[in-house]
Amino acid sequence: MSHTITLIPGDGIGPEITEAARRVIDAAGVRIRWETVDAGEAVIPQYGTPLPRQVIDLIKKNKVALKGPLTTPVGKGFRSINVALRRELNLYANVRPARSLPGIETRYRDVDLVVVRENTEDLYAGIEHRVGNDAAESIKIITGEASRRIAGYAFDLARRQGRKKVTVVHKANIMKLTDGLFLDCAREVSKAYPDVIFEEMIVDAMCMKLVQSPEAYDVLLLPNLYGDIVSDLCAGLVGGLGVAPGANIGAEAAVFEPVHGSAPKHAGKNRVNPLATILSGVMMLEYLGEREAAERITAAVFKVLANKSSLTYDLGGSAGTGEMAGAIIKALERNK
Repeated sequence: MSHTITLIPGDGIGPEITEAARRVIDAAGVRIRWETVDAGEAVIPQYGTPLPRQVIDLIKKNKVALKGPLTTPVGKGFRSINVALRRELNLYANVRPARSLPGIETRYRDVDLVVVRENTEDLYAGIEHRVGNDAAESIKIITGEASRRIAGYAFDLARRQGRKKVTVVHKANIMKLTDGLFLDCAREVSKAYPDVIFEEMIVDAMCMKLVQSPEAYDVLLLPNLYGDIVSDLCAGLVGGLGVAPGANIGAEAAVFEPVHGSAPKHAGKNRVNPLATILSGVMMLEYLGEREAAERITAAVFKVLANKSSLTYDLGGSAGTGEMAGAIIKALERNK
């Protein structure tokens, strides 16, 4: 089976790490035709926008994209490119796994959880305005439709991956109408999944519990803002944003991307860690049904992580971006 995938290299370090991920995915033997399209800060002079229409159109055509990080210009009137992309394509589920990896030393062990974040509303709806000269107001939008949809996705994911528990995270003790609605919808949806344990946790308590015993959690279900914050916390438990993959899933399309930013100061230096993008590619392969290739890449990554000399500086090694990708490819070839 062959696939046509949209490749968005991105800004800063994006082209280097997406090229590394593309090489690894191709080496796994999956038949992919890559269609590359540019977006981000670099295309503004040509198109007048960081998100040209052809980017959206190509993702809609191919249904799946692998994306590098994009830089949203500061002070130029552009809202977040990523938020705009998710809204335009109705990518309602943001999925960010956090998993302990061999060779990545942290104070935590046996972390294996998934953050499922509602991706289209909440304060990220961007409805805000000034109130007089000394105040500003932002409107938090929570709908039953979006809340039930993301709750269903979280429970389906738990069942599909053989996970035992979904924890809904909220602040309904204070925001009784908005977070209360999100919580009520999660409760309603949970009734259809008697095989999955359901629990509720206030967001501040959740942050404390994750620091104390992250191994006790499985699937976390959160509205948009809390999901953004808590997913970075979870990345910190397993080694940082450099090892944190992500996916944005909708009914008609999916975009896979690392959680970290574009790090322009490191661009073109062949020194950045491509692991988050490679692992996002693994998520993409799983989504495409290429499970055997995904498992082989994961096994190759684990072997390379055990050899510090093949890792980039932030992972304790001295290799460059291309060299680390090359080491993973060699590990793949040895396991054919």
